[in-house]
Amino acid sequence: MSAGAAATGSATILAGGAVCWKVIDGEVSILLVHRTTHNDVSLPKGKVDPGETLPETAKREIREETGLEVTLGAYLGRVDYLVPSNKPKEVHYWACEVDPEEAERAPFKSNDEIDALEWLSVKKALTRLTYEHDADIVNTFTALYDSGLLRTFPIILVRHGKAIAPENWDGTDASRPLTHKGLLQAAGIAPGIRAFGPERIVTSPAVRCLATIQPVKEAVDMPLKISKGISQDAYTAEGTTPMKIMDKRIRKKVPTVLCSHGPVLPQLVSAASRYGHQSENTFSHAAHLRVGSFSVLHFSKDTETPQIVAIETHEAPATEK
Repeated sequence: MSAGAAATGSATILAGGAVCWKVIDGEVSILLVHRTTHNDVSLPKGKVDPGETLPETAKREIREETGLEVTLGAYLGRVDYLVPSNKPKEVHYWACEVDPEEAERAPFKSNDEIDALEWLSVKKALTRLTYEHDADIVNTFTALYDSGLLRTFPIILVRHGKAIAPENWDGTDASRPLTHKGLLQAAGIAPGIRAFGPERIVTSPAVRCLATIQPVKEAVDMPLKISKGISQDAYTAEGTTPMKIMDKRIRKKVPTVLCSHGPVLPQLVSAASRYGHQSENTFSHAAHLRVGSFSVLHFSKDTETPQIVAIETHEAPATEK
């Protein structure tokens, strides 16, 4: 998956949503919303606002429609269809596990958009959903649950934002700062990264990486771990150190952000690829990020050896040049 915030004037409407789920006494329930204006039953979702990445949109829309503060889990895919105005629409979905007590406390009130919420078994939910494309997403969710791969932890790979060009900088490469656009990119991707609930932040010591990840650090209020092993100065063609770092992070099964550089990111992804069977193109896309972009690799948490369940890539929201 490759996705970003909607560009101004884009013909395609972008939206984000989720299969919110909980387990009580070994039984899985998912959350459906009854939409007043559309007179339908669907999964919670909503359109991207200007300046948002899709993960940020999904988290915000779930909060606004259901009152739930969720952390995004595995990416479940996207559906494409035409809206009544004949414009194409893409809706991207994630799995979001909800604590049963949190589900009871969620401050939902009926409103002009959503008149009711309903927790149902998967079997019943499939009979209630108005749209076949929603059922397709629920079936993907069910397949992951049945295979024991639904609970995941993310490794989020970030390429630093746009920095001052080497030819325009008199200092060392590691001291090159972000440009104004790079700072905007850093601020733009931070909420999307936060939506996945990172618990560790590891970054190259380069100034451009530190500045890129600073908004994430402030949002999640946790210290940074500086790692020279994923710096550009330490880059070698063999990539032994970055690959060891990635292996360590995967084995720990802790949601982690790794902020690094163009030459190093493919080495991190190469290490991760040993835990998955996705296509070469999927891994390549995750590895070769543009500046100010991030990839999320979702690994299974409940298997003895983590397996890659899903991969997604997001670019920074559009900024002025």
